[in-house]
Amino acid sequence: MKTAVRLCLLFSAILLSTGAARCEEPLQTILDGLKEKYGHLSGLKVDYTREIITRSMSLLGSQAEGDRAEGHIFFKPPHFLRLEQKRPAEETVLTDGAVLWWYIPEKNEVHKYDAGKFGKELGLLSDIFRGLVRVGERFDVTRLPEKEPDSVRLQLVPVPAWEEIDRIVIALTPGHDIRAVEIHNLLGTVTRFKLGRFHEMDAFDSGFFEFKAPEGARVVEQGEM
Repeated sequence: MKTAVRLCLLFSAILLSTGAARCEEPLQTILDGLKEKYGHLSGLKVDYTREIITRSMSLLGSQAEGDRAEGHIFFKPPHFLRLEQKRPAEETVLTDGAVLWWYIPEKNEVHKYDAGKFGKELGLLSDIFRGLVRVGERFDVTRLPEKEPDSVRLQLVPVPAWEEIDRIVIALTPGHDIRAVEIHNLLGTVTRFKLGRFHEMDAFDSGFFEFKAPEGARVVEQGEM
């Protein structure tokens, strides 16, 4: 009987220690897992839901819903990104890493930005979709306590500090699948991208990441009104 009790205690200890080890996966192991999963992809497509939550909304908790949108994100390394919003209204955002275009068909209007100054959020998504390559050179990365079972959360704080963005929180599965990206700005507003299943894209049609303003569309350069 005593032998059986000892064995039960031993197996319990092994299971508990194994679970603890899994929950406390080293940060570098997580980063290596992200690079292994996403760093080799030639391109990808992922469905997204985007929600913008202000500080006042966050105080109300689940009683308030922020500005919501849905669509698809397409990415080709190193920094070609196309965001096609389908709801609540069709819009297209496209960048090659240098110039950012935002097309609003409803207004027949195109906004053109310097991606280096005004496209940091999309540039950040590009870095994430590449598996957070060289993340340690530009961010202070820490692991946050899990909010839900089977969830891993990383916090990225820009170094040096960015003008508007305070920090970024990435939610992963234990298998290193990216599930959500939260971008927190200095005013307390959170832009949250909830991501669906990633689909690898071997190739894209010629010109897929190029933008040409539709005939008759009004083009607004950066600070123009």
